[in-house]
Amino acid sequence: MLRGIRAAIVDLDGTMVDTLGDFDVTLNATLRELGRPVVVRADIERMVGKGSMHLIRSALVHGGLDGAGAQERLDEAWAIYQRHYAATNGAHSEVYAGVDEGLRALRERGLPLACVTNKPLAFARELLQAKGLAPFFSQVFGGDSFARSKPDPLPLIETCKALGSEPPHTLMVGDSLNDALAARAAGCPVALVTYGYNHGEPVRGVDADAYLDRLDELLARLQ
Repeated sequence: MLRGIRAAIVDLDGTMVDTLGDFDVTLNATLRELGRPVVVRADIERMVGKGSMHLIRSALVHGGLDGAGAQERLDEAWAIYQRHYAATNGAHSEVYAGVDEGLRALRERGLPLACVTNKPLAFARELLQAKGLAPFFSQVFGGDSFARSKPDPLPLIETCKALGSEPPHTLMVGDSLNDALAARAAGCPVALVTYGYNHGEPVRGVDADAYLDRLDELLARLQ
């Protein structure tokens, strides 16, 4: 299923970089400033993956606000969250084992690479630069780059255009159901890493063409 791949799209949080520590520090600093209950890492892991606004809203609801109450506080919370994240981005995160090696192998094979994440673009670019991953990617798109974000297929469809590659020949590499749903809807094959977040659920239960324990296992699957 993975033969004939000519380009690859790679997710960021939970796929290349373990950013749960950044989310923990930033989100709970935001909640404290708002006077709302904090959340534990296990709950944050289930909330991440659909963008920062979804994460904040989920945390507010988890802390006792109903949907309408959470929505009312969202603009205020978002401004506070951005301020804290700007100071935290990358400070409590680390690149997963095998990521550098895997990306280098794909690039040496001649595959153009793009990073597509639901993280705001500015934060995504900063994190990739801080972790030394930016040079691998010819394109980077965030959750605010398009009118809709993953699991909608639009970001993948537009990224394929930017890479000059048709969806059936463009592999999506991610860690969650969001990535798989976006890939299937866009017509891209998908490989999922087994160590990411996936909303706290086992990723092997998600429909995918391959599962990877390390990103540097990928090249062998493309032979």
